[in-house]
Amino acid sequence: MNKYIFVFLFMLPVWVFAQKNERQDSVRQFKKRVLENVEIDFLTSFYTQDGDRAAVTGGIGTEELDDFVLSFVTSIPLNDDDVLTIDATVSAYTSASSSNIDPFDVSGASSNGSQDDDDDDDDDENLRDYKVNGRVSPYQATSGASKSDSWKRLSVGYAHSSEDRNTVWSGNIAFSTEYDYRSFGFGGSLTKLFNQKNTAVSVKGNVYLDTWNPQYPSELLYYDNDGLRSPFFLANPITGNTNYKPVYSKFPDRSRNSYSAGLSFSQILSKNMQAIFLVDFVRQKGLLSTPYQRVYFRDVANSYLNGFHLADAVERLPDTRTKIALGGRWNWFVNEYFVFRTFYRYYSDDWGISSHTASLEVPIKIADAWTVYPSFRFYSQTEADYYAPYDELQSASEFYTSDSDLSAYNAGQYGFGVTYKDIFTRLRIWKFGLKSLDLKFLNYQRDTEFRAFSVALGLKFVLD
Repeated sequence: MNKYIFVFLFMLPVWVFAQKNERQDSVRQFKKRVLENVEIDFLTSFYTQDGDRAAVTGGIGTEELDDFVLSFVTSIPLNDDDVLTIDATVSAYTSASSSNIDPFDVSGASSNGSQDDDDDDDDDENLRDYKVNGRVSPYQATSGASKSDSWKRLSVGYAHSSEDRNTVWSGNIAFSTEYDYRSFGFGGSLTKLFNQKNTAVSVKGNVYLDTWNPQYPSELLYYDNDGLRSPFFLANPITGNTNYKPVYSKFPDRSRNSYSAGLSFSQILSKNMQAIFLVDFVRQKGLLSTPYQRVYFRDVANSYLNGFHLADAVERLPDTRTKIALGGRWNWFVNEYFVFRTFYRYYSDDWGISSHTASLEVPIKIADAWTVYPSFRFYSQTEADYYAPYDELQSASEFYTSDSDLSAYNAGQYGFGVTYKDIFTRLRIWKFGLKSLDLKFLNYQRDTEFRAFSVALGLKFVLD
């Protein structure tokens, strides 16, 4: 009898351990995957803008731009816990303002005729018009090589979720390029869930190491060649101030590095409410000026070539910038038909800009699969320390810009969107089921007479 008792006591821990492993295997066997199937997001948008404060021509002239974006985002489940994401994006644009980096034709002269420049005030008024004495203004679009270009980006991300789904960490790497800019970036994030997943804390960080291929206003390149004795200026006499001497030297540093860190805290307050607190910090260093943006000094007489105001200098800004933003979201699920989504952010940097952003979006369910969501966003910012409008800067200043994005302004954005969702993917294209469709329209206006409109379409497909 003692022998049987001994055998039982000896085998009991083995049996308990085996049962525990069996239960763990059962849990693992029936654990819900982070992502069940391969998902492909097809995103496309069209954006158009216009205004009359182009930074390329020193804060005056057309800001007309059209941009078309096409993006494919593929999410691939590697196993129960890990997801690989590949994002390929192409943006093709045409820009009337950037075409004026070189507003002159191949003969070395602007194609808009000549203009008397005895009175600078009269000239300034003429240049603000889109017609000058019946001719097309040089401040409209030209056929310069920089009139159109494309921006291309490829990023790869990896995300891992813990067994209990209370910890998620991710990493990413990205490359992008356009005709005058190259960017390489990498980063990661960590999210922890507590309190039965009612509380979440996330930290993230990103680094971007960018390189300029600087483009300068063409008249400065011609001048840099051999002053006013260059063939360009000999063939095309200057009017107005004929003693044209721009403040010009090429930027020695072509790099722009950005380092960002962010923290978010999310709390479910009740069955119907959620609050999120956000903090973001950015530090930039390197070439933060845009080399092709002209500036004009108030204390320097204007020089013209065939009606085009020649640059006194290019934008110069500090080589460091620190930004901080504090914000929050509050979402209220009223009932199955209405949701209120609110957002507020305060932003400040050491260039003198501070801003306030507030937005409201109200998704309204109109059918089982259909939701509409009107939205409104308000934005207000102060002026940068180095900004002045067209022809109002001082040549003695260390830094200067006439980029209206750094001016003081208020802006409003109205939007309307429609969403279709079907978790059963009943609409199908070959082996792909349509999981969701999102169509959104946005109308944006500043009190500086800048305006923009965009339409975006997103389709999510699931591969069976």
